[in-house]
Amino acid sequence: MFPSHSQLLFFISAALVLLAIPGPAVLYIVGRSIGQSRKAGFVSAFGIGVGTLIHTAAAAVGLSALLVSSAAAFSVVKYLGAAYLVFLGVQRLRSKESLAAASDRPAPHDSLSRVFGQGIVVNVLNPKTALFFFAFIPQFIDPARGHVAVQILSLGILFACMGTTSDCIWAYFSSSVARALRANPRWTRNERYVSGGILISLGLATAFAGSSAKK
Repeated sequence: MFPSHSQLLFFISAALVLLAIPGPAVLYIVGRSIGQSRKAGFVSAFGIGVGTLIHTAAAAVGLSALLVSSAAAFSVVKYLGAAYLVFLGVQRLRSKESLAAASDRPAPHDSLSRVFGQGIVVNVLNPKTALFFFAFIPQFIDPARGHVAVQILSLGILFACMGTTSDCIWAYFSSSVARALRANPRWTRNERYVSGGILISLGLATAFAGSSAKK
């Protein structure tokens, strides 16, 4: 149920360009990788991937169209996602666990489960992802090739796999930088402010995103 070879190549190329631009999901993964561990970064990346699959299913049944057509629904999801990111950032600021302590021992299973679940929520509550599926994927859908929902699912799963791979690269890179900085005592005392600040800034940016466009 994929498009022609030329269209598929164009889809992959455009998706790679979009994935190379850091967005809310990337910043969340970077914050987790720096603030906790590389493993947490990878787990959060897979959580983001599951969230992308949820958006794919939603697009297939028309939920993306609802979010785009309804300003109220779009605003509710946007502000819920922004508030959740700020909440995660405040939690990190209040935490006394250092980067060195977090990376020197395996993270508890429950902790990783929460990181995975939070990654899903962060992406599900990101209306820009729904807007992406509504505006981008339909350009490659041809009703003459078969069921439209199946085509959306096929392209969405492909995009989710590409996105998860890209996110894992971000997690590896950011955690490597954090590991190098860990030898700096000042960094180990203050790194939670960096990761927490990233999450809070992301939440605030999401809350005010698009306000200029509405004026």
